[in-house]
Amino acid sequence: MSETLDPVRIGIVSVSDRASSGVYEDKGLPALREWLGKALTNPLTFEERLIPDEQALISQTLIELVDAGCALVLTTGGTGPARRDVTPEATLAVAHKEMPGFGEQMRQISLAFVPTAILSRQVAVIRDNCLIINLPGQPKAIAETLEGLRNADGSQKVHGIFAAVPYCVELIGGPYLVTDDAVCKAFRPKKK
Repeated sequence: MSETLDPVRIGIVSVSDRASSGVYEDKGLPALREWLGKALTNPLTFEERLIPDEQALISQTLIELVDAGCALVLTTGGTGPARRDVTPEATLAVAHKEMPGFGEQMRQISLAFVPTAILSRQVAVIRDNCLIINLPGQPKAIAETLEGLRNADGSQKVHGIFAAVPYCVELIGGPYLVTDDAVCKAFRPKKK
């Protein structure tokens, strides 16, 4: 790896009818920006979107962010069972490949905290050379699923999904992501 870290463009999308219409303040975008700013040491550029729960608009936004050069797009909100929760459908509609392990791991982590985690429908997909991941809607749950669970002594109990993100992004032709191990240690197979 060179000494100069690759710049990374990341799309962050908060999907919420009420926040996008000003009924309440969006907490998803600030939570994503803050966590990613701590976890990654690369120079970061964020493409932020706050949009309503409209399937066509969500799909269009994801395509625009990929076309704008985002190596990673993280969404928050719209993944529950309610009628207006359509983020997974919109994400799957633009997918070239589905990555089911991300959703499985997020639900496993969240089940350690709430039994209603089984109601979440987060998915992850690849479109071109961009990884798109649907995250939970609450800032606490966003951090838990990205970072994972720790034992009382601070050692990793269950890996968060972000441990696999840098290697996935690298495999699909994206930039080399460098994490701060104190927040999230990226896993890459040892070179033979």
